[in-house]
Amino acid sequence: MRAAGFQVDVQDLPELSGIRRRYGVPDEASSCHTGLIGGYAVEGHVPAADVIRLLDEAPDAAGIAVPGMPVGSPGMEGPNGVREAYQTVLIARDGSLSVFARH
Repeated sequence: MRAAGFQVDVQDLPELSGIRRRYGVPDEASSCHTGLIGGYAVEGHVPAADVIRLLDEAPDAAGIAVPGMPVGSPGMEGPNGVREAYQTVLIARDGSLSVFARH
C-alpha cells in the first residue's frame, strides 16, 4: 500500500473480530488484515488499485475484502509466479457481498 502512495499506520492487535463487526465486515469476508480508509473497511490482501477505485467511486458500502488468503494476491505471491483466481468483494451495509473486481 505504501508503494501505491498510501500513508500506512500499522497496529498489531491480538484480536480483530470486534473491529470487523464494528465496521460491518461479515465472517465470510474475513481475512488476516483489517484496514480502515475514508470511512471504509478494507479486509485482507486487497490490491491497491481496488482501494483507489473504492475511494474514487465512493459507493454507499461498508468496504471491500479479499476473503481468505488467495495465492497471487498482494503479499501472497506464489513460487514461480503461481496465482489463483480470486475476487475482491464489495461489502454492502447489510453485510451482503457482491463482486467488485476479478483477479
